Amino acid sequence: MPVKLNSPEAASLLPVKGVQLGFAEAHVRKPNRKDVLVMTLVEGSKVAGVFTLNQFCAAPVILCKDFIAQKSGIRALLVNTGNANAGTGEEGLNRAKQTCVALAGLLNLQANQILPFSTGVILEPLPVDKVVAGLPAAIANLKEDNWLNAAEAIMTTDIVAKGTSRQIQLGGKTVTITGISKGSGMIHPNMATMLGYIATDAAVSQSALESIIQYAVNKSFNCITVDGDTSTNDSLILMATNLAGNTEINEGSSDFIALRDAMSDVAIELAQAIVRDGEGATKFMTVKIEGGRDEAECRKVAYAIAHSPLIKTAFFASDPNLGRILAAIGYAGVDNLDVNALKLYLGDVLVAENGGRAAAYLEEQGSAVMKEPEILVRVDLARGNASCTVWTCDFSYDYVKINADYRS
Repeated sequence: MPVKLNSPEAASLLPVKGVQLGFAEAHVRKPNRKDVLVMTLVEGSKVAGVFTLNQFCAAPVILCKDFIAQKSGIRALLVNTGNANAGTGEEGLNRAKQTCVALAGLLNLQANQILPFSTGVILEPLPVDKVVAGLPAAIANLKEDNWLNAAEAIMTTDIVAKGTSRQIQLGGKTVTITGISKGSGMIHPNMATMLGYIATDAAVSQSALESIIQYAVNKSFNCITVDGDTSTNDSLILMATNLAGNTEINEGSSDFIALRDAMSDVAIELAQAIVRDGEGATKFMTVKIEGGRDEAECRKVAYAIAHSPLIKTAFFASDPNLGRILAAIGYAGVDNLDVNALKLYLGDVLVAENGGRAAAYLEEQGSAVMKEPEILVRVDLARGNASCTVWTCDFSYDYVKINADYRS
C-alpha cells in the first residue's frame, strides 16, 4: 500500500468555476476501468504547461507544445490511459490529431484548442477508435464536481487517486485551486512519468501564470524521483478560468506571491503523493542537502542518494548499511569536496563526521530510524549556504514484479 496516502474524498476536491470534467470507460487497454478523461475550460481561460525533457517525447507532448504556442485559446483537455502514444512516429502524431479533431467536433471547437495527453505502454499504436468512441460518454457526464472521477481516470499503475484543493483570499475574493496527478513508476525530474493538472478560478495574467508554473514545478515535480527514469509523456498544466472576481494578478504583487505559493503547495502535495505511491514503495524518504556552494551541487548529492538502488534496497530492508550513502555522496560529482568536513544524519541521529563513522553512533539507532515509514536523510556539506530537498522512496520486491509484468 502507498506510504501514508489514501485516495482523497470526493467532497475534499473543490469545484473550480469554469472547469468541467467527464470520464468514460473506453477499454483502451483493459475493460471496466475509467480510461478517458475530458476537461473543458470556459472561454477566456488561460493555460500554461511544462513537459518532459526526454527527446523521445510522445506524440501528444509534441502537439500540446505546438497548440499552446499557437495561442489559439485552449478550451479542452483530452487524456487517455493504457497507451502512451510514444515511440509511434508520424503515425502517432496523426492519431493524436484525430482524437483532437473528434473532440473538437463534439464541442464545436477547433482542433488546436484541444490539448491531448496519453499515458501507458510505449511503442504501441494509439487505438483511436476506442478513444473516440468514449468521447460522447465523457461529454455526457461533464460536471464541475467530477475531480475524483477525473483523478481515477488518469491512473495507470497508481494504487490510489491523487488530488488536493486549497482556498485562499485574494483581493477580498475567495479563490479555489484544485489539482490532480498520476504517477507511480518511471519517475525522475524534468519531470517524471506523471500527468498533473492544476486549475484555479483566479484572474491572473498569462505571464504571471507562466511564471507560477516554472516556480511551482521546480519546487515540486522536479524534486521527486522513484527510479531515475524520465518518461516520454510528462506534462504539467496550470489553468486559470478568471471567474473568481478578483482583480487580474500580475507578477510582483502580494496577491501574485500568495497565488504562486498556494499553487506550489498543491503541486508539492501532488508530487509527494506520487512518491508515496511509488511502485512497491514501503518507505517515503526526504533527502535534504545543506551547506552547499550552490543549489546545483546540492542537487547532485541529493539525486546520487535518491537514485541509488543499493541505498533504496537497504531502506526497504531497514538495513543501516549507511556506508552506501557516503559512497553516493562521494561519486555525486562535487568538485573538491572535503569529506572530513561533511556530516550525515539519519533523522536526528548523527551517523558520520570527520570522514567516518560518528563516535557516538550505534547501529541500533540507525536501524530504529529505518524501520519508520517516513525517513529524513540529511547531509551538511559544510561548504556554503545553499540547500535543496528531494523526495524519493525505497525499492521493494513489488517494484520488480510490477514492472516485469507491466504490459499484461
